[in-house]
Formats: sequence, C-alpha cells, structure tokens
Amino acid sequence: MSDTIAAIATARGAGGIAIVRISGDGVESILRAMFRPAAARGEFASHRLMYGHAVDEVGEAIDEVMAVLMRASSTYTREDVAELHCHGGEACASAVLQRALALGARVAQPGEFTRRAFMNGRIDLARAEAVMQLIGAGSQAAARASLRQLEGGVSGFVKKVSDQLTGMLAQIEACTDFPDEVDEEATAAGLTEGLQGLIREINARCDARGARILREGASIVLAGRPNVGKSSLMNALLNQERAIVTDIPGTTRDVLTERLSLGGVAAELSDTAGQRDTLDPVERIGVDRARRAVETADVTLIVLDAAEPLAPEDEQLIREADDRAIICLNKSDLPGILQKSDIEAMTASMVLEISAQTGAGVDELVKELTRRVAVAPMDGALTAQRHIELAAASAKYLQSAIDTIEAGFPLDTAAIDLKEALSALTEITGENATEAVIDRVFADFCVGK
Repeated sequence: MSDTIAAIATARGAGGIAIVRISGDGVESILRAMFRPAAARGEFASHRLMYGHAVDEVGEAIDEVMAVLMRASSTYTREDVAELHCHGGEACASAVLQRALALGARVAQPGEFTRRAFMNGRIDLARAEAVMQLIGAGSQAAARASLRQLEGGVSGFVKKVSDQLTGMLAQIEACTDFPDEVDEEATAAGLTEGLQGLIREINARCDARGARILREGASIVLAGRPNVGKSSLMNALLNQERAIVTDIPGTTRDVLTERLSLGGVAAELSDTAGQRDTLDPVERIGVDRARRAVETADVTLIVLDAAEPLAPEDEQLIREADDRAIICLNKSDLPGILQKSDIEAMTASMVLEISAQTGAGVDELVKELTRRVAVAPMDGALTAQRHIELAAASAKYLQSAIDTIEAGFPLDTAAIDLKEALSALTEITGENATEAVIDRVFADFCVGK
C-alpha cells in the first residue's frame, strides 16, 4: 500500500485520448521527472490541469499531453494521484506508462486503484463493487442501479439494519444483566416483532430475478410450430430483417438470438425452431434446443397462426403456458379462423392479436414486454449475487433467532444468531470481510480502475 502504482486507465485501442494514472507516495517526483509544462511554473497546483509534454530520460518529447497532480486526500485513492492525458492508441499511452515505470512506479494489479480507495476508507466494499458494475453495465437500468449502489443505497440499507440489530443485542444484554428491571417476556415479544419486520425488509431487497435481469438481461423466447410467423415477429420487434423468413417449414433450425432494449432494460430475444415431430436429425436438435430455451425464459411468446385451425402442437403449447407466456395470435391481417375469445377460454395467459407483416398490435406487445421485464428501482435493492447470498444468510439467522425465542429459550441464546446475522450483513460493506473475500471482489476488476 506504500509503493507507487501506474496503469493505463482507458480502454485499449485507438481513440482521441488515453489516460495514464499514477497513485502512491512517489507520484509528485515521478510527475516532475516525466512532465515538462509548456509554461514555466514553480509549484504544481493540486487539481489543476496543465498543458505540456511527457518526456524521456534525456528530455526528448514522448507525447503532447495534459497533466494533473491531485494531492491527498481529495483523490480517488486518498493518496497522491497524477494523470497524464495523452493521445489515444497503444504507442503513445504505452510509452508514457513505460516512462512512469522506469521512474519507480510498478504496474497496478486489476482493481488496485479502487482497492486502495477501499483500504484507505474512501469507499466501502459495496461501493467498490458498484464501480465495476457501472463500468460493465449493459443497459441503462443496470447503470442506474449501479449508480444508486455507488451513491450508498446498499450501504445505507446495511447500516440501517445493522443499527437495528445492534439495538436488539443491547436489549438482550440489558435483559440478561438487569433481570429485575427489564421484563424478559415483553422484550421477547418486541424482539420477535422487530425481527420479523427486518426479515421482510431484507427479503424485499433480495429480488434474485430482477438482479439477474440487470446483470445479464431478460430472456424472451419465441415459440410455436413451423410457419406461424415467429421469424417475422422477431424481425418486427427488432425493426430489421434479422431472421430468414420463407414459406418452407423448418427454415429456422437453431436458436437465433439478438439483443434489444425495453424501457432501458437489456433483453435477449430468441427465435427458435418450429416445435413439431420431425425425422430430420438436424431439425430435431433445433426443436430440443427450442424446448429448453422455453423452460428457462423470463417471457415466452407463443405464436399461433390466426388464419389456420389449431394444430396439436399449438394445443400443447397453450396447455403448457404459464404466467411467463404471452400468446400472440399472428396474421390478424388475413381472414381469421381462430378467434381471440376462443384462445382466452383455453388459458389464463394474456392473448394479443398481432400482425408481424403489417405491424398491427406490435406496439402493444412491446409495451407488455417492457412492463414484464421492468425492474423496480428500489433504493438499497441488492443486485450483486454476493450481496443477495449474504442478505439471505442474514435473514436465515434472524428466523433462527425468532424460532429460539418462540421455543422459550433464554434471550441470550438468540443473541448468537443475531450476531451471525449482523456479521453476514456487514460483510456486504466489507466491515468484517476476510482477505480472501476482498481478493475475490477485486479479481474481476479491469486494470487501471
């Protein structure tokens, strides 16, 4: 933690600007040795961007740069930090970095700048994780959730619950130390009610499905027998000719996947092989994959041909439809044989009349899809798998404490579970995290952050 680290903080490849970041005790001397301001100055003013050149050991210019020295502790790492903003591309940035290394810095490990911010108390572990989540956010919704976590939403929730648990432990201690003054029965009743409230609050923020959708995107799968218009509907939803559309049954033989955004949430739209019995070995593999995709989808679009009678494959899909399904009565622009009311009588799933060919009903379908994949922006919602697992463990310990109290055991035995719950919860913010946990968190970070 005392040596000086350096790394390229921007993405690799050609670009307008690349940033070389340096942090540690020797930053100012390194910057003075490798940066020559265009205008002669005395002391480097902190947090002021200067124009000049990065230079080598004999004073030859390496690149035209902007440089800034930021003195501790008002910096990202709470150490002295310098940045050199050079021309983008491998050559310039690498040359500037190599000069910093030659002057005594070492290459930063993945996430080491953020790790130093955590170790120096600038951010807690939950906020540190939010940095990487924000960098890797694949949708506006994921970015907003990460930003809420970075601004302390998760940390604030953990502190609030931790304070309440600490207060409950104090009540138990008072009840144990002063049995003549504190009514144990009344205390037990109050604790049980309070613990039940905490469990509800924790569970409300542990939306595993919503967290997965924010991290990975929602899965929307088109299902139906051949030639009902699945590929045409996929093209209509994407607003581009992505899937091949022909009158030949079995054209789609594998799962074809594209991404789209629905209300700021990333979604993966999959067109699957038409579900039917077939002797074609290649098509049979596609049908099997289609069925597996339907089983794991967040939303299933069951496509029917309104211009034809129901086939046995249609009836099976309707029977198997659950609350994830939207039944799309396609080809509503053609003379109809199937009626919406007939399908509604067969299932509790939503039925929409659409035409992938003309676009009729597609906007309504998009609105329904947007509603179904939306993730409620609850303050303090847990979106990292590590956080959800720790919160779930904490809730489990709290329930164990309730069971202990209701079984009539002394309150100090319930305190054991309360302390375990508190320990699991505070590991989210890193208050009692082990070195192994911290290493695992920062192992996924990019170099330079």
